[in-house]
Amino acid sequence: MRTVRPQEPSATTGGPADEDAGYHKVLRPRQLQMIAIGGAIGTGLFLGAGARLKDAGAGLFIAYAVCGVFVFFILRALGELVLHRPSSGSFVSYAREFYGEKLAFGVGWMYFFHWCMTGIVDITAIATYVHYWGATKVIPQWSIALVALVIVVAINMVSVKWFGELEFWAALIKVVALVGFLIIGLVFLVGRFKIQGEVTGPSVISGHGGLFPHGVLPLVLTTTGVVFAYAAVELVGTAAGEAENPEKIMPRAINSVIARIALFYVGSLVLLSLLLPYTDFRSGTSPFVTFFAKLGIHGAGSAMNLIVLTAAFSSLNAGLYSTGRILRSMSMNGSAPALASRMTKGGVPYVGILATATVALFGVGLNAIVPQRAFEIVLNMSALGTIAAWGAILLCQLKLWQWSRQGLVERPKFRLMGAPYTSISALLFLVVVLGIMAFGRDATQRGSVIAMGVVVLPLMIGGWFLVRGRVSAIAAARAGYTGQFPVLAERPLEYRHEQLTEVVDAVSGEPAPDEVRAR
Repeated sequence: MRTVRPQEPSATTGGPADEDAGYHKVLRPRQLQMIAIGGAIGTGLFLGAGARLKDAGAGLFIAYAVCGVFVFFILRALGELVLHRPSSGSFVSYAREFYGEKLAFGVGWMYFFHWCMTGIVDITAIATYVHYWGATKVIPQWSIALVALVIVVAINMVSVKWFGELEFWAALIKVVALVGFLIIGLVFLVGRFKIQGEVTGPSVISGHGGLFPHGVLPLVLTTTGVVFAYAAVELVGTAAGEAENPEKIMPRAINSVIARIALFYVGSLVLLSLLLPYTDFRSGTSPFVTFFAKLGIHGAGSAMNLIVLTAAFSSLNAGLYSTGRILRSMSMNGSAPALASRMTKGGVPYVGILATATVALFGVGLNAIVPQRAFEIVLNMSALGTIAAWGAILLCQLKLWQWSRQGLVERPKFRLMGAPYTSISALLFLVVVLGIMAFGRDATQRGSVIAMGVVVLPLMIGGWFLVRGRVSAIAAARAGYTGQFPVLAERPLEYRHEQLTEVVDAVSGEPAPDEVRAR
């Protein structure tokens, strides 16, 4: 495989490495919009909603609606940051710009951890979907998960053009499937048709305990799963760095995601609650598959299961895409090994993708040891990474708002309305979710928080002390630049020979070439 070395400081410009250099700006508007939509419709809805409906009852749509409001704030905040400065490093790059290297390091590795866990969730979901067909139950769950991982890694290693096209069609299948469900469900609802002898409509809810059959507390405790269901909406910010015209298409893409969240998430759950009693849904089976299977139409359940299988592949595909680019951004700025900066000839940051896949192999083992619990265990771990990412987006938007008030920068026209109050309210919401996980009655959620504090955080702290010298060297090389942003610095006012060789050493992880030292 031919690789491209990390971009080194130019002898003519003297500038430090550009984290967006080497990417092929080939993502089309239709692909970017579908990536945004596809990221917002994934395993959390197609598989996770079944267990949530069973636990919380018909009122689950309320939790999705409330969370959806705060996701709206987060997306608009991200849109404002992207229009301020598009970057494939996304919120990690913004954290570096507004708060410095420590926050960028922490958030970047938390997000990498999040997508590693999400990858495990997705391969677990794929294996679960495949086992829907009785004949496949003889195949071990772990082996299906492994095959799925290998296939998606291969897709991501080709080129971003192939990724964009495949993700476009996969997302389109998800959207068409949900639209089909909404249409068929509305026909049954409006026509008052019976499903397994029971008339559809409000009586389905009132006859089975109302909106909160187990009380309000179980609904509140499902919030973590709901947050995970919305995870990956921030992927549109990463894709913006490889878009042809982000200033034009980003506002449209973000607004379209928000509209589809209201329709597909909240609308689908309201409809499911009016069509089937919450007791019909169960963990490990998509609620959409349950609905079509209950219709009694031969093959309907299998067809829908095939569609949600595609959705899980799409989610895994998007996750590998994101982590490869986030890890490269961190590498270019010293927070990750220099090796992660390397790219293929097709502009693919393959080291980050392979690193994520390597960690996801842990999920293959988890599927071999505890196949029944694997999904919920890693879902909660992944949700913690989502909370960190969303928190970073909101903190960066608050800093951008503060800088604009001080006259240091001008906020873009596309912005988060109601700031700073909307940003602060969304941050408080994330704190509440974290509190529910830490002090709730779900042992798996509590265990996830404890594992984060006992294992992951100490590793991150130790990692920071290992890389801070390289990070400081690269950051120091930006001093005195006339560029508007510290990440994309321009020609320096003064740039000494010693600084040039130092930054080349830091970025590449190797001694600077002779032609640079001889400059």
